[in-house]
Amino acid sequence: MKILAIEFSSAQRSVAVVQKGRDNMLRATEVIETGGRAIRGLGAIEESLRQARIELEQIDCIAVGLGPGSYTGIRAAIALAQGWQLAREVKLVGVSSAEAIVAQAQADGLQGLVHVVVDAQRNELYWAVYQMDRTTRRQVAPLRLATVADVRASQGSGIIVGPEVTTWFPAGRIITPRAATVGELALYQRDFVSGDKLEPIYLREITFVKAPLPRIMTQ
Repeated sequence: MKILAIEFSSAQRSVAVVQKGRDNMLRATEVIETGGRAIRGLGAIEESLRQARIELEQIDCIAVGLGPGSYTGIRAAIALAQGWQLAREVKLVGVSSAEAIVAQAQADGLQGLVHVVVDAQRNELYWAVYQMDRTTRRQVAPLRLATVADVRASQGSGIIVGPEVTTWFPAGRIITPRAATVGELALYQRDFVSGDKLEPIYLREITFVKAPLPRIMTQ
């Protein structure tokens, strides 16, 4: 299966083509963008396909990092995937960006208790805890909203990682979710969905305030 992975949930945005070769070895070609506010989604996709030497018609599945993280970036990635599915009827799968972070941490050699933190705005963090060694990992505490004080009180001897972790924990290790990791995680998933089912991971209840009716001015 040839997977196009899109990960726009952090300031480091990336696109990757992930596939297994004839030797069953995993191969990934990844394009990474950092800095700036613009999301060059289509350009990054074109570059990743060029580097992988495959045509867009050969893509079987699109994997999207669903966050938590930058709501605008995640929405842009979902929109790209939805448009692609409408045009090509490819499979779609959503992947937790927190899972991608901890998988990247494992690939980087981290072991033991690992806390994943992501900025949730409003003086809060998205926080999940994992226990892992070189070959296995398991979730100890599910993703939830927390304060910096909550994480600090529960850290113990664990390692704290995340895209902006040093903002709150100077001794933490900066690890960003990467498209290549999202694509690798997607290789082992079969819960494909239609485009309208892809939703950002957003733990707060979404509320809307109805605008007041327009005032009618009389003379």
